[in-house]
Amino acid sequence: MKAVILAGGSGTRLWPVSRYGLPKQFIKLNGGKSLLCQTVERLAAVVPLHDIYVITNEDYRFHVQADLRSVSPTIENNVILEPVGRNTAPAIALVMKYCQEKLKCAKDEVIFICPSDHIIEPIEKFARYARQAETAAKAGSIVTFGIKPSRPETGYGYIKKGGKPSADGGVFKVEKFAEKPDLKTAGKYLADGNYYWNSGMFAFTIGTMLAEFKAYAPEISRKMPQKLAKMTADFKNMPSISIDYAVMEKSRKAAVLPIDILWSDVGSWDSLDEVIKPDGDGNVKVGDILALDTKRTIMMGEKRLISTIGLKDLIIIDTTDALLIARRGQAQRVKEVVDILKERKRKEVVEHITTYRPWGSYTILEEGPRYKIKRIVVKPSQKLSHQLHYHRSEHWIIVRGTAKVTVGGKASIIHENESTYVPKSTEHRLENPGKVPLEMIEVQNGEYVGEDDIVRFNDIYGRGKK
Repeated sequence: MKAVILAGGSGTRLWPVSRYGLPKQFIKLNGGKSLLCQTVERLAAVVPLHDIYVITNEDYRFHVQADLRSVSPTIENNVILEPVGRNTAPAIALVMKYCQEKLKCAKDEVIFICPSDHIIEPIEKFARYARQAETAAKAGSIVTFGIKPSRPETGYGYIKKGGKPSADGGVFKVEKFAEKPDLKTAGKYLADGNYYWNSGMFAFTIGTMLAEFKAYAPEISRKMPQKLAKMTADFKNMPSISIDYAVMEKSRKAAVLPIDILWSDVGSWDSLDEVIKPDGDGNVKVGDILALDTKRTIMMGEKRLISTIGLKDLIIIDTTDALLIARRGQAQRVKEVVDILKERKRKEVVEHITTYRPWGSYTILEEGPRYKIKRIVVKPSQKLSHQLHYHRSEHWIIVRGTAKVTVGGKASIIHENESTYVPKSTEHRLENPGKVPLEMIEVQNGEYVGEDDIVRFNDIYGRGKK
């Protein structure tokens, strides 16, 4: 079985922590590892690491590779790239083509599809369910995981199971898929006992899904005989449709495996108490928090102390450049905030103060008219592109580590408490030849200090002018 993680989403339901530049799958909510890393490690209990792949887009390629590398350097290149997002059905089609052409998979190979940003525990129980789904998939079913509901949830779609379990045990035919209900309907589903939350996880053989695409999604099916390169080049012409709408709601082979497990898609700040245990007052506290006479409140901070007095039923999320305060139960409206920020072209909806690059990261410390100050961290043995800027000069001061700098064709080594200057329109390059992270302060000055004032001549990561 090949396990494939869907990691191309740019969801912002957990704004201001999750943003387009660093969406939910890459953030660390319940410990020191990103949700994507947790997903990889969970799947490693089901299949060997080398059989785990991630499908994402070019914008997130280096984030994905860094996360895979942190789990095991042997899988950092197990990445399938979508040229453009077209929803889950075309993504699954691309995955199958990749598996057939690159991995030489036969049509009876089982593919397990799962999202990158869910929290599932315990791992051992999940692994048993996944192997059960594999068995049912080999028998010809398209298996989806149905999560046993614990409350009348209005934020999830539902699956109703029908009939008796199949001969392979525990897998039921799907009677119907139901859209996200209102609260009254969700209560009826919970009382019925045959409805399960739709988890977005699937198991199927390549041959079964190819047949169902041919029957129910002919626009996608017609592209399947193409070579991978041709399908990728033509991917923008794929219909934008989910696998549920394209296949699952029509297929007679759709089956549901009910699972009773701790599961959350962390779809809003309201659900954070599902994955982080509240204290005795019902508060969830992440960061430096001092809460007096505060109850049932979610508080998350990055650098500053957060202190509260006499509050209840609130959500307080503090980042370096944005603060969210909402009443519990209103967290779904974060989308409205994000939409307004997008209309106003506010950078807070896209960028964090810290931006991650394949070579390391930079943090904006201060900026104003004609200047910007950054803290730059370059990982060992990594280098920035050979580049120039037309509108700004740069002054570099080394704080920690050793830098190799090339300015105007002249290379030199500079150490802690030393500096160098890069004039406007001068070709230059920065690299870390050492074994510890290089940290430096960069002071930019000029009539324009935007990130798009860059001309790249050579880049080991394959990036062009940006």
